[in-house]
Amino acid sequence: MRALDVLQSVEFATVKGRRVAVLSADDWEALVEWLETVEDTQVVREALAQLHAAGGDPDKAGWLRWDKVASELD
Repeated sequence: MRALDVLQSVEFATVKGRRVAVLSADDWEALVEWLETVEDTQVVREALAQLHAAGGDPDKAGWLRWDKVASELD
């Protein structure tokens, strides 16, 4: 389901005088997944822009080398 479809599936209710939005748990999870994808896409775009600005050199772009940081994850 597309994010727009999820947003359009929202129903509204009034609870204790406040208008609230209601959507299914499945729709909520789909919306969260979509937002995470949007965020990940932005991170990749920014990283690629840095790489491009550094002339394609990962070291100049400030990227860390996997072989140097992998041991820190253990």
